[in-house]
Amino acid sequence: MRVLMFGWEFPPHITGGLGTACYGLTKGLSRHDTKIIFVVPKAYGDENQEVASIRNASGIPFDLTDEEYKIYWEHIKYLEVGSNIIPYVSPEYFSKATEETVKTGEEFKSNVFSRNYEFSGSYGKNLMEEVARYALIASALAMKENFDIIHAHDWLTYPAGIAAKRSSGKKLVVHMHATEFDRTGGNVNQQVYDIERQGMEEADAVITVSNLTRNIVIEKYGISPDKVFTVHNAVDTGSMKDYNSSNKHFDEKLVTFLGRITFQKGPDYFVEAAYKVLQKDSNVRFAMAGSGDMLLKMIKRAAQLRIADKFHFTGFLKGNDVDHIFSMSDVFVMPSVSEPFGIVPLEAMRSSVPVIISKQSGVAEVLHHALKVDFWDIDAIADAIYGLCHYEGLSKMFKKYGKQEVENLKWEDAALKVIQVYNKILNS
Repeated sequence: MRVLMFGWEFPPHITGGLGTACYGLTKGLSRHDTKIIFVVPKAYGDENQEVASIRNASGIPFDLTDEEYKIYWEHIKYLEVGSNIIPYVSPEYFSKATEETVKTGEEFKSNVFSRNYEFSGSYGKNLMEEVARYALIASALAMKENFDIIHAHDWLTYPAGIAAKRSSGKKLVVHMHATEFDRTGGNVNQQVYDIERQGMEEADAVITVSNLTRNIVIEKYGISPDKVFTVHNAVDTGSMKDYNSSNKHFDEKLVTFLGRITFQKGPDYFVEAAYKVLQKDSNVRFAMAGSGDMLLKMIKRAAQLRIADKFHFTGFLKGNDVDHIFSMSDVFVMPSVSEPFGIVPLEAMRSSVPVIISKQSGVAEVLHHALKVDFWDIDAIADAIYGLCHYEGLSKMFKKYGKQEVENLKWEDAALKVIQVYNKILNS
């Protein structure tokens, strides 16, 4: 089977869990005789080509006047993405819109329809423009590549998946790694929500990373339960680098938070719990690894609580740096407010680090050897941290059985479930 897959990032160039999950799943699929054409907005040349054939959208020209696209454009309906961006519109409509804008004295800026376009590969101010251009490239690729099915990861690539489906007539699977409700706590960006909903409505199947996310997709987006399938994430145990814990240059216990420092991840609950722990035992250090819009607020809060001397803000970590910090950690905490899955606890457990996770996380559905608390219960988080730092028998048990548990959560098994979804819609 050949899959045309659209993602926004691919290791080693990642900003979070999405790229890690895409790589793990792609690697798992490759071990089941599935060939992947993986498209990213910007490729750097050092991606692993053994698990997928990487296509660089920045290097693919798109000429709106090419004869081969004429039939395609006749069947595409208008859809606006971004304030000035009109990706799924005929050349005639685009010309008319541009002319009307010029007549009214307004400035119409869009590089979306230029022959060559350089993606930033980031989540910057031109994100919607890049989403739109990506959809155009997808329509062109889908007309030229040989594949059996389309697979699009997260909302950024849903317009690309839709465009590829319309130009090729092939079935579409969209993968929901996180919803707009998870990212914003209910204060949704209507434009992103609409893109997510349309992507799932036009897909032949929707894969969610947990039953928690599946319920949101059904209840909040009105998607038919019959076409929504849960496939839990896994962890790549073969890519871990061993570090000697003796590299730790301090005697205190180390409690780690690793993730985006945003509302969704609950970093404020981690800081408040740290304060409570330090009131009982000053022989503990805390590390907050990551970046995000709440970082400055967390630094200020640690200073207000007078625990800054016990806090380390490392910035964003990836690859070997993640393995390194886990080699020094005694406890990992993920107090997420709404976590569709959460791969980082699995990465901690494979490093023999006991984990505390929120009950409001998808990973809680598959883990048994983890302490589970409500994200808002600061006292429970603090008690769990204190217990794992002070009761050696408890810590040893979670280290031993936690590592055994995650070693059985394999991407090859998750890939088999995805292939079952492929076969189901291909044979329907």
